[in-house]
Amino acid sequence: MNKVNFLNDYSETGCPEILEEMYRLSLEKNLPYMNDKHTLIAKEYIRNKIKDKDAEIQFMITGTQTNLVAAAAFLRPHEAIICVKDAHINVHETGSIESTGHKCLSVDGVDGKVTAKDIEKICGPSYWDNAGILCVKPKMVYISQTTEIGTHYSLDELKSLRNVCDKYGLYLYLDGARLGSSLACSDVGFSDLAKYCDSFYIGGAKNGAALGEALVIINDKLKEDIGFIAKQNGAVLAKGWILALQFEILMRDGLFEKNGEYSTKMAMILKEKLLNIGVCFDVETFSNQLFPIFTNQVIEKLEDYALFDLIKTIDEDRKVIRFVTSWATKLEDIEFLVSKIEKLQS
Repeated sequence: MNKVNFLNDYSETGCPEILEEMYRLSLEKNLPYMNDKHTLIAKEYIRNKIKDKDAEIQFMITGTQTNLVAAAAFLRPHEAIICVKDAHINVHETGSIESTGHKCLSVDGVDGKVTAKDIEKICGPSYWDNAGILCVKPKMVYISQTTEIGTHYSLDELKSLRNVCDKYGLYLYLDGARLGSSLACSDVGFSDLAKYCDSFYIGGAKNGAALGEALVIINDKLKEDIGFIAKQNGAVLAKGWILALQFEILMRDGLFEKNGEYSTKMAMILKEKLLNIGVCFDVETFSNQLFPIFTNQVIEKLEDYALFDLIKTIDEDRKVIRFVTSWATKLEDIEFLVSKIEKLQS
């Protein structure tokens, strides 16, 4: 039987608005290496969206590639990145950051988020008076919006991080793989990212694009030679318009926000229905990622009906799994999933 898919938010090829436009323009001739008109248009849309006309923008293929290029471009050889223990760059990117020669300095965080106290602990006197130049130098703080466990930073939290980064001369870099969902569930908007971050990326692949991410650089110190460094790391696509055209469409009439709002709305519908049948959650989230707790017996039987991720073990009888909704999630799939869970729990 076909299983309902709540495994991730990038199982579909891409949203119809993008695929139809790509098909319509399939015979259009474009200049290579992002010297095309679609790249110029998409960049202008993004600059208008974030309210920063001077932002540097590079379109890349994947999130891992974008994070790798950012580390390679922004950091000197002795400098390191502060992140939470379960950060994507620290756990799920196969050591790509370390391959650039830079170390991830992991902190405990709170609810999957780096805090000002975490940064103070690493950058303050208790760290440096003891070791000083014997240790790598923290230089960049990596956060993701939403986080690896589906939580999000509030505007006040973002401001707090900016303040402590300024105190210690750190760059603040935001991974926006699921930025679409975060815009729908947080009070942090596009312009806030440009105001408080030195750099961030806008995730396309998890919000309706067939592929692609847009690296946005605000801090003038980080802009120099970014194109050279991206190319050196295999991040400049000869057919660059394929990436740019997708962001042109996503940004043109609010499709990016619309997709994020829909995926988040579907998750909240699923969350409410699960709560109504007595399901508990490992962490409180308001994004398109949910982390319910089920017995091993329920999980084993649920695998016959649905695709999802196993996240962690609570005890010998229970585990946490992950459901992810997307721009393409259907209400009937949610109802089917909940009905099966209700029967399995009875």
